[in-house]
Order: sequence, then C-alpha cells, then structure tokens
Amino acid sequence: MADRSVLMFTVVALATSLPTSTTSTCLSITEAAKHIGANKCVTGKVVRVKQGAKGTHFFDFCEDYRTCPFTVVVFASDLKQVGDVRNLEGRQIEIEGEIKSYDGRAEIILRRATQLRGDSAHIPPLPKQYDVERKGKFSAGTFRYPKQSKSAPRKKGSPSVTLEDPSLPESASD
Repeated sequence: MADRSVLMFTVVALATSLPTSTTSTCLSITEAAKHIGANKCVTGKVVRVKQGAKGTHFFDFCEDYRTCPFTVVVFASDLKQVGDVRNLEGRQIEIEGEIKSYDGRAEIILRRATQLRGDSAHIPPLPKQYDVERKGKFSAGTFRYPKQSKSAPRKKGSPSVTLEDPSLPESASD
C-alpha cells in the first residue's frame, strides 16, 4: 500500500510540474527575430488577414504591418493543405515553423494545418467554390469569346508575293 501511495505522489508531482499551456513554450512576435533560422513556435493575435494579388495570404499582427516585427505567409498553392485562413482574423494563434528573415522582419511560412497549435489548429477547409486568384468571384459557367488577335502591320516597301505558278502557261489576257 505504501508503494502505491508513493507512486501516486510521484505521478501527481510530475503532472503538476509540466507546463499546463503551450503558450509558455512559444515566443512572442517581438522575440521571433532573435531566432532566425530556428524551428520555433510563435504566438500572437492576428489583427488582419490580407490577400495579395496572386492569392498569397498575409497575417498582420500589428495595426501597421510595415512596423510589425513578425508576419505569417500562406502561399496560394498551400491553401488547400492549410484551410480557410480568413477565419483566423482576430484570434490568438500559435504557429510552429522555421523562422526566416524577409524584408527586414521575421516570418514563418504556413504550409500545413499541423503547424498551427491550440484552438487555431481547428480551421475549416476552403470552400469548394473558392478561387484563390479571382478571390471567389469567378463563375465557371460564364463563356466569353476570345479576343481577336492583332496582326502585325505590313512594312512599307516590302515586296508583294505572287501566287502564280511559273510552270503554267500564261493566260490570253496578258
């Protein structure tokens, strides 16, 4: 019986000594730049999720993204593996990955949903009709005729081409 109580005490002591939240192991967005090249977890509140011209999504953690020390990038080709990242706006997220330096600030490229921890890991998949490059406004049923190609103007003074066959006899009108 004494062995059982010692074992229980040991299990309880170990359980209480472990961190209760993953936030304590994550860096803040201001500390991320000190760990360029390392594979770390960074936590912060997403102020805005913006979509670039070619479907790339950016997470802004500050009101003015130009002065923010950290950003998350999701390329259009990775959106199917990640999910609908627009749902992360306004939420506290934890993201794990290699911290890289780009344009004077630290960033993590989000390629898979498994890089997200905690509540932020549960985002819905992209809607089936979502078109990254046209921002969801494309209708597959609309047909448009192709534009007419413009032919190059003829150069002045170029010799004209005749279509007469020299092996045929000349006509009587000549």
